[in-house]
Amino acid sequence: MSVRQVPVYYYSSASGMVRDFAHRLCRPIFDLADREVRTTVPDGPWVLLTPSYKTGNSENDTVPEPVKRFLGDAVTRRRLVGVIGSGNRNFGAHYQAAARSVAKASGRPMLLEFELQGTQWDVQDAQRILTELDQALSGESESA
Repeated sequence: MSVRQVPVYYYSSASGMVRDFAHRLCRPIFDLADREVRTTVPDGPWVLLTPSYKTGNSENDTVPEPVKRFLGDAVTRRRLVGVIGSGNRNFGAHYQAAARSVAKASGRPMLLEFELQGTQWDVQDAQRILTELDQALSGESESA
């Protein structure tokens, strides 16, 4: 029996660093910059990959608007199983602020944090974590 790969929904700025990371995961990915994607509801468990852009302005919300819109649906929020964050350590206390904020608000775990576009080791860690998640969720559904 094949194990279903949990899809990753991501948002990336014009720099494309998060998009490049998402593509290196070798699994189903969906770009939240695409309005059609943002207006759908995942059909099962999913993982969020989001960057943080906050650079120190406490009045500036760090969660990208497309991510907020996607999370506006109650079913979408309920099916979220974890968060991966991209950030820049130059942001100091605001490093990973968006991902950590979403994880805290949703009660879901931070699965991985990486800087900028991530290294090959970050990608390998993400692939391992996501594969373990796939297997855990597959086992859950078999025993249900």
